Amino acid sequence: MFEFDLPLHLILPAVLLAAFLKGITGLGFSTICLALLANVIDLRIALALILIPSLSSNMIVMVQAGHFIATVKRFRWLYIAAIPGLIIGLGILGQSTPAALAAFLGIVLILYALFALAHPSFMLNTRAATRLAAPAGFITGIINGATDSQVMPALPYLMSLNLHREVLVQASNISFTLGSIIMFAGLTRLGFLDLTTLALSALGVIPVWIGIMVGGWVRIRLPEKWFRTGVLVMLIILGGNLVSALNTA
Repeated sequence: MFEFDLPLHLILPAVLLAAFLKGITGLGFSTICLALLANVIDLRIALALILIPSLSSNMIVMVQAGHFIATVKRFRWLYIAAIPGLIIGLGILGQSTPAALAAFLGIVLILYALFALAHPSFMLNTRAATRLAAPAGFITGIINGATDSQVMPALPYLMSLNLHREVLVQASNISFTLGSIIMFAGLTRLGFLDLTTLALSALGVIPVWIGIMVGGWVRIRLPEKWFRTGVLVMLIILGGNLVSALNTA
């Protein structure tokens, strides 16, 4: 297991900021936090440390957003298909360098966000949305398992459906929660989680709760257009930081 000599004075503020940004945008806490921590600690350690804060942040936002049962039914194939993808992604994580995978993800995030900003009216029709649900879930599972980043391509898929803001947030966070639960089991099996790691991870729950509550208060007061633009700008920033992490790995 890892030797822990961690800069908690940097990690805990990063957790608080990531939770605040997640509360505003609904984006995956782990993606935000990994991007913030990428230049501070080994990404393999970060994967383990953010697991409990990530799961708790997802649960808080799911309660805030509502529409839970209807959303599960509507996007069930997206979630079901993610499970085998997560298993494959965890296999990749165990055999490769997470920094390179994170950099690749960063490029994809940037390209998607730029496309969406340039084509704000792009939407999938009902037939395409139905056909792409399972592939989007499966690929998201692979990327999630390999990098612990939960937004691609599930978030672009969901954003292309012209969902109400709170439905978009709920649909995304159900996916994030499923990923966090399977990642918990997978990281334990790979040896990245032990009691010490879990204890350190649990320290992030309080700043996550504070950040999510404040961010959620801001989100419900944002105009819909500002919310969508804010999500895309956040993806570009996160993508850029993930790419830059490759140079420090």
